[in-house]
Amino acid sequence: MLRFPKRTGQKPLLPEPDMKDMADSTNLLETLLERATEYGKTSIELVKLKTLDKTTDIVSSLVPASVVILLLATFLLFLNLGLAFWLGQVLGKTFYGFFVVAAFYIFTSIIVHFFLRKWIKRIVGNFLVKRALNK
Repeated sequence: MLRFPKRTGQKPLLPEPDMKDMADSTNLLETLLERATEYGKTSIELVKLKTLDKTTDIVSSLVPASVVILLLATFLLFLNLGLAFWLGQVLGKTFYGFFVVAAFYIFTSIIVHFFLRKWIKRIVGNFLVKRALNK
């Protein structure tokens, strides 16, 4: 059987809250909130820095590739001009050479568009994902 203490003259079940303990609890709670706020700010800053690092890494690896592609495109431009003029001489009229080169490129573009587009997209996507995930 449970017995409850009598109200007269007996000690209460729970001690009365001490004001000093309340002040310590308030300070502890304030310190905890400050640290949680600092942690949140630090976490956001860390995410920003990691994003900046990955973006910089990807862009810095794309710039040299862009330079190589630009140089290769310039080479191909002059090669195609030379080929078009040479074919024009062989065929008797200069513009025939340009028509033949243009026909080659439209044919190549159609093949790439219908048969190789997904393959190229997958390769470029995989490259970018690997660069973003690897450090």
